[in-house]
Amino acid sequence: MPKDLFSAEGFAQVCIIDYGLGNITSVYNAIKTLGFNVNISNNHSDIEKATHLILPGVGSFYSGMKNLQEYDLIDILNHEVIKKKKPILGICLGMQLLASFGHESKYCEGLGWVKGAVKRMNKKLESEKLPHMGWNNLSATSNSTLAKNITENLVFYFVHSYHLIPEDKTIITGLCDYAGGFVAMIESENIFGTQFHPEKSHDIGQRLIDNFLNYRAG
Repeated sequence: MPKDLFSAEGFAQVCIIDYGLGNITSVYNAIKTLGFNVNISNNHSDIEKATHLILPGVGSFYSGMKNLQEYDLIDILNHEVIKKKKPILGICLGMQLLASFGHESKYCEGLGWVKGAVKRMNKKLESEKLPHMGWNNLSATSNSTLAKNITENLVFYFVHSYHLIPEDKTIITGLCDYAGGFVAMIESENIFGTQFHPEKSHDIGQRLIDNFLNYRAG
């Protein structure tokens, strides 16, 4: 990414995508605490000016894609993320929307940036509940940008019943063993995703967000 997109201090200019779904306030507060410049917007100009984008989300895959379309965000996001290679972090539903399609009440096409499908989780143990809600350990790969320099146990907060199954297994950088195991974190060039909520995962979540906001493409 061109260096002139960063502020004079070298900090990221963050835009949290507002499409009517998600824990936007929690994400905003987490980033402000880290000292980065951040705004919540669905304005195309704000998205173009940002160095880093965050796509949060809670709810159904269909509602997420419907809202992105109604807010006229799909084309601008495709341009900024795919053509300009701007870093983006999808959180929870935001990560799922990166996929080719989702299966909930009906088949629905996603953004298609990550080839793969979003499907309902299958419980493997009687004690397991859906939605998967609460704290769980994550095992991360050694080459993960998001987990860089985080050496203690990776414990994050999850709330979901669906999970992303990417076709390309090399982009998987984090796994959780709940319900037989599922993909909890992906990284593919400038595209990042977490099934968990780093903004609700205390200090370790803050550090993961900080790693993302210090990432520069290219």
